[in-house]
Amino acid sequence: MMKTRIGGFDPVTRSVPVTFTQGEIVHVRPVNACMTEAGAYDAEATALRVAAVAAGVAVKIAVGAIAATPAR
Repeated sequence: MMKTRIGGFDPVTRSVPVTFTQGEIVHVRPVNACMTEAGAYDAEATALRVAAVAAGVAVKIAVGAIAATPAR
């Protein structure tokens, strides 16, 4: 099961850092934030976007395109 953790909104990049975790694999990447018509950050819509991105990350993990980093 994919777990996600959404970080704080960055108004400069208009994105949020997201940590995707599935088993031993941890993948961190920014996701473009959703904004309201008034230009404010929309956390609820962004969470839905993150869920959609998580589905893609899960597929990439399944096919091996994203893998665990070997321990040093």
